[in-house]
Parts: sequence; structure tokens; C-alpha cells
Amino acid sequence: MTQIPLPELALVALIGASSSGKSTFASRHFGPYEVLSSDQFRALVSGSEHTLDANEAAFSSLYHVAARRLERGLLTVVDATSVRAEDRRRLVELARAHDVLPVAIVLDLPRSVLDARHEARGDRPFSEAVIGRQQTDLRRGLRGLGREGFRHVWTLRSVDDVDAAQITRVPLYSNRRDLRGPFDFIGDVHGCLPELRDLLTDLGYALDGDQVTPPAGRTAVFVGDLVDRGPDSAGVLRLVMNMVASGAALCVPGNHEEKLKRALDGKQVQALHGLEGTLAQIEAAGPEFRQEVRRFLGGLISHFVLDEGRVVVAHAGLPERYQGRSSARVRSFALYGDVDGSTDELGLPVRRDWAATYKGAAHVVYGHTPVGQARWVNRTIDLDTGCVFGGQLTALRYPEMELRSVPARAQYAAPARPLEAAPDPAAAAPFDLAEFLKPGRIVTRSVGGVMLRAGERAAAVETFSRYGVDPRWCLYLPPTMSPVETSARPEFLEHPDEAFAYFRAQGAAQVVCEEKHMGSRALLVLTRDEAAARRFGAAGQGSVYTRTGRPFFRPEWEADILTRAREAATRAGLWDTLDTDWLLLDAEILPWSLKAEELIRGQYAAVGAAGNAALPAAADALQAAHARGVPVGEWLTRTQERAGDLHRYRDAYRAYVRRVTGPEDVQIRPFHLLASQGRVHDDRDHLWHLTTLGTLADADPVLFGRTAHRVVTLGTPDEAQATVWWDTLTAAGGEGMVVKPLDFLPAGRQGQPAVKVRGREYLRIIYGPEYTRPEHLTRLKARALNAKRARASREFRLGLEGLHRFAEGAEGRVHECVLGVLALESDPIDVRL
Repeated sequence: MTQIPLPELALVALIGASSSGKSTFASRHFGPYEVLSSDQFRALVSGSEHTLDANEAAFSSLYHVAARRLERGLLTVVDATSVRAEDRRRLVELARAHDVLPVAIVLDLPRSVLDARHEARGDRPFSEAVIGRQQTDLRRGLRGLGREGFRHVWTLRSVDDVDAAQITRVPLYSNRRDLRGPFDFIGDVHGCLPELRDLLTDLGYALDGDQVTPPAGRTAVFVGDLVDRGPDSAGVLRLVMNMVASGAALCVPGNHEEKLKRALDGKQVQALHGLEGTLAQIEAAGPEFRQEVRRFLGGLISHFVLDEGRVVVAHAGLPERYQGRSSARVRSFALYGDVDGSTDELGLPVRRDWAATYKGAAHVVYGHTPVGQARWVNRTIDLDTGCVFGGQLTALRYPEMELRSVPARAQYAAPARPLEAAPDPAAAAPFDLAEFLKPGRIVTRSVGGVMLRAGERAAAVETFSRYGVDPRWCLYLPPTMSPVETSARPEFLEHPDEAFAYFRAQGAAQVVCEEKHMGSRALLVLTRDEAAARRFGAAGQGSVYTRTGRPFFRPEWEADILTRAREAATRAGLWDTLDTDWLLLDAEILPWSLKAEELIRGQYAAVGAAGNAALPAAADALQAAHARGVPVGEWLTRTQERAGDLHRYRDAYRAYVRRVTGPEDVQIRPFHLLASQGRVHDDRDHLWHLTTLGTLADADPVLFGRTAHRVVTLGTPDEAQATVWWDTLTAAGGEGMVVKPLDFLPAGRQGQPAVKVRGREYLRIIYGPEYTRPEHLTRLKARALNAKRARASREFRLGLEGLHRFAEGAEGRVHECVLGVLALESDPIDVRL
């Protein structure tokens, strides 16, 4: 049995003379859309697969389709004879152009088998002599397929070999999507062994000589340039090699490792930039260590794709088009960056800033170019903070997105130029309005692309440009919230039973139930001082805006509330606890009547007043008629029921009406601490958010209030207890509750971020005084929630994507997400949901 371990992404050339069985082999081992057959393309362009004068058009079409498949990262099999070197050269060039591996499976069967098959078919418009020439051409070039550029060649020489062949798809060496972390990415070490040991210790790794034990579950990932310039390159190599061997670490090569490998292989290199010291240390350690280093360096992979494709690590970075691909060009970029061989006035290579235009969905972690401070740019981060030059050695904890650094103990080498400062946020690429108005997808790191039509985009821009706050403050718009599934209980439209069932089906173990405040959704950006406000490029001390990006308060009210909120954050210690100068809060602002006064007066109160004017009088008249013996009993009962429903309707909306004369009558109930300096807090569970924000209510109980909540372990008596709590809240006039998975962003789950369960009487405001009558409730139970739920999920992921972009320094791409949420809101959905 011939085992063929086929790379998962490759251009596969099935090579063999006519009648060797390539098409049969292809249909047995590959999917129908993976195989591009020259016979099929001849038939497509000419009407018959035997029209040989259509070869040029057929192969031109075949190569075009192959190129489109390879662009999309799809394995592609070319079923053609390809017995001549010039035919194979085109395939190798096509593979290289798309940075995939060219591989060959050769069917070199005996001539007797080919002739017998050709004669049996009888439909080929050429003689057996053609097969003979093809076989001669094939065998003439068979030994040179590797030199032609094919990375792997498997040759099957008999019918039994072909029948017994087994193909397995093998991940590329760079594909470690199965490793999900958590990871600790460590920047360029350059021989700084003392600092490396300091940093590992700070990260929680236990060091015992050259042996390292990581914290439970964590893996260190070195971004390359372990050696040269620093005091102990050999010691760094020994430590890292032990970590990799034990599974405690991964490592990609840097350009300094590449040069060291060439030197150890005996190739001619210039021993500059600290290489001479590294070579001397390795030689002093003995020949066995030298061989260990050679083997280690020879086994390093250009880059890794980790965590289901969410993060990529390469020494000099890697644009999206090269991620998960394999070619000399990919390796060169990973080692040296975007260079063309030119040098600057100091004789250093000119490196183009590939990260400035990066738009990929994956985070890219890299080093290579020393900077004064690590900083995110478009989901990429440079971790080379110049330790060897007297800077710092820096690590990125993933998925926490937390930076850890230790200072250099000395300046071991002088940089050719001062360390580059972190990019100025104000210099970030501006938002491109013309680009946004084009239809297409907004790429997010959690759900891929979110499609927006041109009309939706234009509506969002029109609305925000007319009514929105200063866009520099508007980092985030919250998602809509879907109601719970319609209740199976006959007297309820919504009930907690369905919320718990939904999240059980989603795989959640625990949920948090939060009191739903009958207020108005608002976002608060708070800054510690004027200097912090400059982080946003805007004047003032922050902003309070609605869920559609409009100013929530008149300017004088906003100034008062922001001042008090900043003071409360100071008294609560949040600035220091979170090590931040700004906060973004998601909240409800009470009372509801503050923003809904016009709605209450024009709709709810009008209905209540009209009903109150008519129904009691009608009931009195019917009662009098009934007393006179007129048979109006059914009408009387129905009118009295309607009057009772109206009375409950008026009580329901009046519960949320309160006179507001000034900002001192406003109360804020925050429930999400969305972001702070350099952090998006979607890695914290909802209890952390509620507990942390509760300190604001302790600091200023007039301005801030707590959100009542309880944690429910699904499938336990907790569910019944939470239902009793919901009954109590709603019986007292409360709106209901919101049910969320305990984790803010549960791993691997794409369902609803939260569902609302509204009380029976509150829903009377939404659906009308008489909605509980059986005939109405039956109709309302048929409501469709799919559109609402789809929108809620997309808006949630878009909003978080914008926050991550801001935290990473990609300010110019934040408002693509903010306006994207607003664009989704332009598609009409029943507002009662």
C-alpha cells in the first residue's frame, strides 16, 4: 500500500500518459469540485473532450479557474497528461504565484497496460504511437521533477500500486489552528537571558535551571531573533530549545536565526551584528550543543496560524494573503518583512510598513523592527521593544490582550537609530466615507463578514451626520436585544422558562439574570482629565449618547453629569484599579419619561385618556340598562373587562413616569464596563462587570444605582427560584429581566448575547390594553423572531469589533463598525419586539 500524505493546501499535478487512469484515480480520491480535468475543459470550450485543436483555449480556462481556487485557499487537482517539462512548468509557476505547494502524483504504468486500455476504449482520435511518445517524455523527466520545483513526488508504477494508494490530507506545518492557547507571545530576546528569565517569572512560569514549567494550560510563543548582540545567546537557545522540546513553547525563526543556521551549515556569511559572539558561545559549549542548535534551527517553521485562525505569529509579520501558505516568498516576508533590497542613509534595509494597510481578520504578532513601546496597529502588534538596546522585553498575553514588560538590565548594544516611538494615534488613517458607502462585508474577528447593502450604509451616514454626537467620542453602538421565545404557557407571551431552555440548548452552564430597567439605553465615555480627553482627539470631558449615537442630554446637563460621574469613578478607585484614564460604560438612564415624554404624551397617555373618557361612561350606561331589565349582560361584562384592561394599561406606563426638573433627578444604572485604556472587557464575565460598576453606586448613590441580579446554574432549582424573582419584580411594576450567559463572550458560541423576558403587565404598554385576551394572545404568539435575532447577533459582534480596533490603535476603522450597527438598524423590524 502506497501512503500519500498530501498537504492540505497544494496544487496537485496528476501526471501520466493517456489511459493511465488519472481521471479514475482523481474521482476515487478527490471531491468533484477539486479536480480540473483538461478533457472536461476541452469539452466546455468546444463541445467535445477530443477536440485537440481546442487545447489552447481549454488550458487557458483551466489555469484561470485553478488560479481562482488557489486564491481562496482551496486544494486544486489538475488532471492532464503534463508529461512535458514545459507543461509542468506552468503548473509550478501557478502554485508559486499563489504561495502553495506544487506536488505531483505520477501514474507511470507499463506500456502494455496503456495500449490495452487505449484499444478497449476506441474513442480516442490518436494512435498508440502517441501514448508511446508520451511515456517516453514522462520517463525522460521523471527524475527531475524535484528540480523543476515539485515539493513532493509520488510515483505509482503498476495497477496494483494505483489501486492500493491511500491519500491522507496533512495540515501544513504552519497550520496549528488546533492550538487555542492561552499563549504568551514574547518579543525579540537577542541573547538577553537575564531579562528573559525575569519576564517568564513575571508571567508565572516556574524556572529550574534551564527547565521551565508553564502555568497550567499556557504556552509561550517566541517571535524570533533569540540570538546576537546580547550577553548570552547560547543560554537563551538552551532555555528556549528545552521549552520547545517539552511542549512549553513554540518558536518561529527570525532573520538572526536564519543567518546563524547558514553559518552553522558552513555557508559563507558575514559575522556581523553580534553573530560573531553567538558563534563563539556555541563553539565554547561543545560539538554536541552545536548539533542540537543546528537541528533546532533547521526545524523552525516560518510562521504559525493559531487558535482556529484568530492569531498569526511571524517574526517580521505577515499580510493576510500569505497566512497559512507555503513558499520561499512567504518565508522571506516572515523573516525580513516587506523589503525590496534597498537601503536607507544608514545602510539599513528599507522596510515598508505593511501593518498600516493590514485588513485581515486574524491578529498578527511580530517583532523585527525595534520600537519604543509595543502598540496595536490594525490588529497587528510589534513586540520588539528593544531590550538589547536598553529598552524592554515585552510579552503579549493572549487571549487577554494584556502586555507585560520587564526593563533591560543594561544596554548591551547601541541601536543604529533611536528606537521608534509608538505611532501617534492622531496620525492613524482617517475614516474613508467613500469606501464605507460601497456595498460589501465588514470583516470581524468573531463571525467573519457582516454584509451591508449600499442603501443601509447610506441611511446610516445620513442619520449620523444629521443627529450624531462628535464621532470621535462614539466608539460603540450597542446591539438591539431579542425577546425570549414565545411562551408555551397559555396566559404568557414571554416567560423565563424559554430563556433558560434557549441557553441550555446553546451549551451554557450558567446564566446571569439582571433586572431590566425601564429607562433609556445610553453610552457614557468618561475621561479622567483633559489630557485623557486628547486620546480621543476631542475637546471636553467625555460624552453621553443614545443607542443610535445622538446626544442624550442638552450640553449643560451633560457637563454636570459627566463631572459627577468622573468624581464617582475617582472615589471608587476605578482609574487606578483599571490603570486607565478613560472608561466606556453601557447603561440605562432613568426615568424612562426623561427621553420618552413625547411618546408617552402622544401615544400611551392619549390612548389612556380616550379610553378613560369612554369606557367608564359606557359601563355606567350599560349597568343602568341592565338594572332596567335590558338584556345587555354580555356587553356589560365585556365593557367592564375592557375598562379593567385600560386601568391596568394606565398603571403600567405611569409606573415609569417621574418628573425631572434637572440633572439631579437623573439616575444611571450601568451594567457593562465595555472598555478602558488598551482593553476591551469582553474577556470578563458579567459578574465582574456588575461588581466593578457597583462601586460607582457606592461612591455616588444619587447618580448611580446598582443592577439587581442573580446567577442561575441551568438545569437546577436555581431556575425556579429565578422565575419567582421575576414574578416578584414584574408584580411590583418592573419591566422584567435580561438573561445572559455568565461569560460575556462565550467561546465558540454564536447565539444571542442576551434575551429579554418582559413582564405580563409591561407588555400591555407595548401591545395594547387588551393584548391578554385569548384571541389577541393567540395571534401574538405567532410572532417571528428570526430577523430580530439575526440582527442582534450581527450588531453585537460589529460593536465589539469596533472596540477592539480602537484598543489596537486602528481609530480610522472604528466607525466602519459604529455606522455598520446603525446601518443594520435601518432595516425595519417590528418595533414591539
